[in-house]
Amino acid sequence: MPNPKHRTSKQRRNKRRTHYKATPSQLATCSNCGATVQYHRVCPECGHYRGKLAIEKEVTA
Repeated sequence: MPNPKHRTSKQRRNKRRTHYKATPSQLATCSNCGATVQYHRVCPECGHYRGKLAIEKEVTA
């Protein structure tokens, strides 16, 4: 395996990393309760996913 002959400078290393941009995850609204939900996730409020009940949520009263 070839090894690097010269050390990579901090400037060159940091230039290589500039193309990455952290973006917040996309949010949607639940069709059942209207809560804000991440895409492709079960709603944490009501437990529905794509219009169907995915998990039973316990009622705390």
